[in-house]
Order: sequence, then structure tokens, then C-alpha cells
Amino acid sequence: MSYATKKLDEEKVFKDPVHRYIHVRDQVIWDLIGTREFQRLRRIKQLGTTYLVFHGAEHSRFSHSLGVYEIVRRMVDDVFKGRKEWDESERLVVLCAALLHDLGHGPFSHAFEHVFDLDHEEYTRAIIKGDTEVNQVLSRVAPDFPQKVSDVIAKTYVNKQVVSMISSQIDADRMDYLQRDAYFTGVSYGHFDMERILRVMRPQEDRIVIKSSGMHAVEDYIMSRYQMYWQVYFHPVARSAEVILNKILHRAKELSKENYQFIHEPTHFQAFFNNNIELEDYISLDESILLTYFQMWIKEKDPILSDLSRRFINRRLFKYIEFDPANEYEKLRDLEDLFIQAGINPKYYLVHDSTSDLPYDFYRPGEEEERVPIQLLMPNGEIKELSRCSEIVDAISGKRRSDHKLYFPEDALLKNGKQKTLRKQILNVLRG
Repeated sequence: MSYATKKLDEEKVFKDPVHRYIHVRDQVIWDLIGTREFQRLRRIKQLGTTYLVFHGAEHSRFSHSLGVYEIVRRMVDDVFKGRKEWDESERLVVLCAALLHDLGHGPFSHAFEHVFDLDHEEYTRAIIKGDTEVNQVLSRVAPDFPQKVSDVIAKTYVNKQVVSMISSQIDADRMDYLQRDAYFTGVSYGHFDMERILRVMRPQEDRIVIKSSGMHAVEDYIMSRYQMYWQVYFHPVARSAEVILNKILHRAKELSKENYQFIHEPTHFQAFFNNNIELEDYISLDESILLTYFQMWIKEKDPILSDLSRRFINRRLFKYIEFDPANEYEKLRDLEDLFIQAGINPKYYLVHDSTSDLPYDFYRPGEEEERVPIQLLMPNGEIKELSRCSEIVDAISGKRRSDHKLYFPEDALLKNGKQKTLRKQILNVLRG
């Protein structure tokens, strides 16, 4: 028996609050879970700074990755198996891609990526193809197998049907994180009938389609996603924490470039500060290390790094107001001048933050982010794009919603001192 087809002597199961059980029979999957690179995901939160708003949101990318694997396993083993449109030889590559799709996420994910201009998907592929334990496991399947798994994650794999199972507008990744994040944040928005959606999924030559009888379950899924983004993922207080996290890393990077003498030298960050990052530097960094540095930086002599670190660790977050960049640009410039006069650095303490989301889109060739639409399989065999059949989805298709906030330290503006009158003037502008 080859390594690719080898099964465990006894099925392993993970107890899971979302899927009840996650089942592992393949030796390859079990070995991948045991690698140091995959175990690292236990130390990366799925929702970044959101735990500072929803206290239950402490779950990791490890559990999410297992969940995505389990959904894809159910697709290929329970729904697609035996159907002529599904190529059984693709089973292992799609299971491995599902399990490893988030392997390259850094600590606090998107905030960390933004500061150091990184791309977690590039690091996912680098870990899969590099000198790693994950690569050793995948290479035992076949010399070209790591490249195949990488191609699925990069969306360049020749079989687009396989890609769509991991990355599309209704994929295993989204179906897991919506339910998992709803469970751990305690909200009801992210719940939808995944069992029904899986039952009505059908493989076709280069895509996955949904039987038209399951349209209402898909509508529910899309609306759940919409609500989760605006009620959880884009929560303004979680964004405040992310703004502060972002500014801590920016400040530390700036100080390093100025040859500032840290009390506790940030050795784990030097490769990132110098833009000379080796794969091992990246893999060795996780959220426990960041939080340790933040604790130590509270005692730094630099008042900005110390203050921002204290704010993050002790949850002393910035306040915010609504902001319209199109019509209030001059207001922001005036506020920056007032902050400078008051002795408060606007680069770190007056922050414009924006978010936007497109809940569903139909195919628009040539656009920057082409989105393959959800296709319905009609009783007569015809294929129709979802928004042509659903009034609910049609109402939100192609409509991007954006939100802008201005973040600032209200407590610093309330302090007494020489600039009391000026700071009061700033508050009046912000509140006005």
C-alpha cells in the first residue's frame, strides 16, 4: 500500500463544538496535523483582536483549519463519491489543501501583514514547498505533490472544481469560519443550514453547483455572512484594538530604524524590521511572543511605545467617531494640526480606519477581483446564476458597503495640563 492511500489502523476523531466530530482516517492527514508548522496554528487566534470585544473569541486557526478539512472530507466522501463528475484521484490533494490553507497566517494576521507588507498566502505556499516538516510529509506522497497542494491554495490548479471547494463564494473555508466564529462570539448571525447546502452540492466538470431546491439555504448563508462582517468582523471596538496593535508595531519598527536602544531588544522582530525575512523567522513567530514583547515594552523609555503597549495589554482602547473622507478631509487636516499643537503625535493617535465588503458578486471579467458566481442547477439541467433566481441576493449583488471611522485617545484629551484649553477645543471638534 502506498503512503498516499495508507489508512490509520483506527480512525482518529477530534471533538469539535461546530461539527461534533472531525474524522481522520488518512495517514497523510494525521501526519500533517502533527507537524510543527501546523501545531503553530494553535498559537494564532482565528479572530485576531476580536477577543477584546467578544470574550469567547479565543479560538485558533488550528481548530478552523480542522473544520475546513472536515467539511471538504464530507463533500468528497459523503456527497461527491461515486458521481461521474468527481475525479476520486483528486481526493487527497483537496483534503491537504483544505487542512493547510491557513498555514501561513502570522500573529494577529491582517494587522501584522499590513505593517510588514506580507501576504499570508505566499507564506502558506512557502511553508508547503520549503524545508519544513509539512513539505516532508507531502513529498512522501509524490515529489510533485507539494506543488499541487500549493497550486490549489494559489487558485492556479488545473482542476478549477477542486479550487472552488476551498476558495469561492460558497466554499468550505467560509462555511466553517462563519459557524465557528458565531459560536465562539456568542452571536446568532453566522448560523445557516450547512447540512442542507452540502446535500444539494453537485460536482460539475470545472465547478461546484447547487441544486435549485437548495436556493433558500444559500440565501440564508449569504445573509449570515453579511451580518457577521458588519456585526463581528468589522466591529468598531475590535478595529480600535487593531489600530493600536498596528501602531505598536509601526512604532517599534521606526525606533529600530533610528537605532533606539531598547531595554529588551526585539530580537524576534529584527528580520521583519530589516525586511530580510527567512522562512524560519516567520514560522518562529506567534501571538504569545508578540504579547510578551508588548508586556515588556510597557516599561520602555519611549513614551509612545510604552503608552500604546499599555493600552493594548490593559484594553485602554481609542474612542471613535464616524468619518466621511469625501467631505471631511479638511477637518482631519485641522485636527492633525491641533494634535501637534497639543503635543500629541497624530501619526499614532489620530487614525483614519476604513472597511468595506462585497457580500456577493456575479462574474465581471477583467475586474481586479473576479468572483466566480454561485450557480444553480435547475430541474431541467439548465445552469442559472444565483442572483437571477433570488430576489434577496439580487438586492445586494455587486453592492459594496464601506465604513469609515476616526480613532483617537479620548482619555489623553481629558488630561489636565498646559494644553487643557487646546485639548478641550480638539474634543469639541471631534464631538461636533
